[in-house]
Amino acid sequence: MSARRHIPSEDEAELDMTPMLDIVFIMLIFFIVTTSFVKESGVAVNSPQAETASAQESANIFIAITASGEVWVDRRPVDPRSVRAIVARLHADNPEGSVIIQADEASSTRMLVEVMDQVRLAGVQGIAIAADKGSQ
Repeated sequence: MSARRHIPSEDEAELDMTPMLDIVFIMLIFFIVTTSFVKESGVAVNSPQAETASAQESANIFIAITASGEVWVDRRPVDPRSVRAIVARLHADNPEGSVIIQADEASSTRMLVEVMDQVRLAGVQGIAIAADKGSQ
């Protein structure tokens, strides 16, 4: 028996999938890289409202304080005394960034001041407190 080879005729067209696969992989890499830069505190808080609230552009560290006094950094609860070491490590990755503290409106001022003190002791001077834009 002889082996027959199929020779494509002019009517049959071959579709090269390589360029499409290249584009899909490039898009996948793009989405992976862009989503890794989004940082969150890890818990939802009810921020107080302020008429003078403005957007913070270069924040890279988010700290949340819940109504019950828990402190969250990078989606995990932390002890308030360990905030200094965590912020120092995160600030070393991006020295130009700042810290945003998302304190719940029912949280204590004592906890907010303690967290702010730990952030300043870590060497970060750019600290902002998150607030929702109040209605006029």
